Amino acid sequence: MAPDADFAPKYRGVMTPEEARELNPLVLAYIGDGVQMLYLRARYAASSHAKAGKLHVLVSAKARATAQAKAADALADILTPEEAEVFRRGRNSHSGSSAKNASIVEYRKASGLEAVFGYLYLTGADARLEELLRLSAEEDRSAT
Repeated sequence: MAPDADFAPKYRGVMTPEEARELNPLVLAYIGDGVQMLYLRARYAASSHAKAGKLHVLVSAKARATAQAKAADALADILTPEEAEVFRRGRNSHSGSSAKNASIVEYRKASGLEAVFGYLYLTGADARLEELLRLSAEEDRSAT
């Protein structure tokens, strides 16, 4: 499978943008976290001959809050106004937990980015989701 193949999970039109915006932003982030993990797992599985344990270590490193925060900073200028609002809501939501190896600022930026991924997934914006997932993965590689 080609590394640039379409890896975005398909779940078209489950919600309208209005319905998705009514969700708690941390629920959007919860969905977005799962979407990003599946995306990264599929990408690594398609481009590596590593065993599952090694793939888990590689993917976990890329899905950490610190890496997501760097990606959020890199993507900030290309978010649409609607995506930027979802990001702000996700970033500003207060969670009962925090990241083990990240600052609170990084953790909140990561939550904002995950909320955007969740929003795009639930609203069926597959092409845009794929674009942002790809760019976030590329940004993470260039930062390491």
